[in-house]
Amino acid sequence: MSPGVEQVLTESRGAVLPALRAAVAAMPYPMRRIACYHFGWSDAFGSPVHTDSGKMVRSALALLCARAVGGDPTSAIPAAVAVELVHNFSLLHDDIMDGDRTRRHRGAAWTVFGVPAALLAGDALWALALRVLAAAPHADRSLPILTDALWWLMDGQSADADFPHRTEVTVAECEAMAAGKTGSIMGCACALGALLGGGTTGQIAALREMGEQLGLAFQLVDDLLGIWGDPGTTGKPGGDLVNRKKTLPVVAALNSGTAAGVELAAFYRGDRALTESEQTHAAHLIQSAGGRDWAQLEAERRLAEATTLLTRANPHPGAAEALATLATHLAHRDS
Repeated sequence: MSPGVEQVLTESRGAVLPALRAAVAAMPYPMRRIACYHFGWSDAFGSPVHTDSGKMVRSALALLCARAVGGDPTSAIPAAVAVELVHNFSLLHDDIMDGDRTRRHRGAAWTVFGVPAALLAGDALWALALRVLAAAPHADRSLPILTDALWWLMDGQSADADFPHRTEVTVAECEAMAAGKTGSIMGCACALGALLGGGTTGQIAALREMGEQLGLAFQLVDDLLGIWGDPGTTGKPGGDLVNRKKTLPVVAALNSGTAAGVELAAFYRGDRALTESEQTHAAHLIQSAGGRDWAQLEAERRLAEATTLLTRANPHPGAAEALATLATHLAHRDS
């Protein structure tokens, strides 16, 4: 991570974390205990700890977009808190849906507290996000933006859960799933930041689209890391191939019309977890069928579109440079 990106994320976390902690502190105890564990603030017994609580990329986007439209970044703190709450609601549910037992280098919340409790904690986080925005300025405009993003997030998650049960999934369907699952919340973060920063309707729209494109680039890279990334670096178990997930590189390979794609399809018709050697071979087939190269090129294309949309928003120079630096990092990261 470049010093510029590290500084942007560190400054954002410093501004948002106190407000995020204060919001979570208002939750009923059973759900607050799970949320604090999930965020890395406490252990399973509620004792304070200092572990990885994530990069908080979405909250950084909200603050930067407020700056980009000439506003005070602190005005966007309610937006930053809300999108972090929604993002972490989705992580709590996603770990359960995918059966992932690890999150940020320790046990996922559902493995510690059980599935029902983790589900309820996730539900409480998105309800809390709505409460945070309802108490902030421009609630009449911000709440529809957030609820719309939630709608598309759940649509994307639904498609993601459905894909393993289908023999064929098109690239367009997979990209639509990623747009809902990841792009919607990043677009929401940018739109809310621009709104609370006092941006014009045109600026809000352009920055929202920028975030959506950036979200697709982010998901493409995430899917690449899910196959070729180091779990020790990503903090995730790397189970995409074990569970035969139809992620973007995989779907591109399956639809490639190549011999490697046909062989990969045979792997994906099975119903048991792939062995380590089978995972290695499946990764080789995805690469041979062009799935890896396609995902990398598509991430670059989405990044370029995001950069164009950023320029269209006529951002203040300092904020524009910081946003461009962060965007480039998100499309080229290794964790």
